[in-house]
Amino acid sequence: MNGGEIFTKAPWLLLIHQLPAKPAYARVKVWRRLQALGAVIVKNAVYALPSREETQEDFAWLAREIVELGGEAFVCEAHLVEGLGDEDLRAMFVAARNADYARLADEGGALVARLDAAGGDGEPAEIASQAGRLRRQLGDIAAIDFFGADGRAAAERPIVRLEQRLSQGSEAMTPSQGTPGTPSADSRVWVTREHVQVDRIASAWLVRRFIDPAARFKFVAGRSYAPRANEVRFDMFEGEYTHEGDRCTFEVLVQRAGLDDPALAAIAEIIHDIDLKDGKFGREETAGIRILMSGIATAHRDDEDRLGRGAAVLDDLYEHFRAAGTGRAR
Repeated sequence: MNGGEIFTKAPWLLLIHQLPAKPAYARVKVWRRLQALGAVIVKNAVYALPSREETQEDFAWLAREIVELGGEAFVCEAHLVEGLGDEDLRAMFVAARNADYARLADEGGALVARLDAAGGDGEPAEIASQAGRLRRQLGDIAAIDFFGADGRAAAERPIVRLEQRLSQGSEAMTPSQGTPGTPSADSRVWVTREHVQVDRIASAWLVRRFIDPAARFKFVAGRSYAPRANEVRFDMFEGEYTHEGDRCTFEVLVQRAGLDDPALAAIAEIIHDIDLKDGKFGREETAGIRILMSGIATAHRDDEDRLGRGAAVLDDLYEHFRAAGTGRAR
């Protein structure tokens, strides 16, 4: 028997869940979350994602939401042994993303036709707004395109054409020197799960810059960690600061610390959409920040390195929003 075959890492994650009949909105909410995560259905109430750090976190949070809605859920790693094969499942992911890309290509093509029909009579603001929406949706789809579906290029072509036609100089922005709130706290050890991703990276930045400048961070393996004296947990199950309802940990920290700062509010919207993948705020900056954070996680295995690299990105992003004097960049 080949022990190496037995203990190789499973390539798939399965979310197996059950929801109560009421409230009816729970099923719709969970279905929409599964679509946003890019999961595909394997069998009734069984959904799959490729096994990666970020997808494991996505399924873990969704399982928690399902339990909070009165249902049951668990996540497991899986090898496909009988019936559906690995290639079959990969093909299902590719087909789902190609369908998404095809929809965008159709919408983009229709907008190009509308813009062409407008001729030289101006550039309709509605078309410009729709072009921005399509660009954001393309970024969202690309983020869950786990196996490189070939439909992306066709979806991007009409969007690029629209952007070129609608291109204008940036509007002047009035600088403003806002002063962020800086609530004080005794220096503590802030504990979170290892292999940090975007919400934990951003939360650590927020803690060290605005809440506890002398904060030290500790990275642990599981949800059963018992905090020691002078330790506080964040973005962990049963942590002192973690997801609440549909708010990510970063949003919870901003609210609990009383940080009334438009620049932080803008960053919170970006982190929310990257972490929860629900498109709630639809900011144009989200796709770019998602790519940067994904690159940091790919290039750096050490958690402290990830925090350091992420902090540099967030420092600059914060200064950008603060200089603009508004949370909504132009």
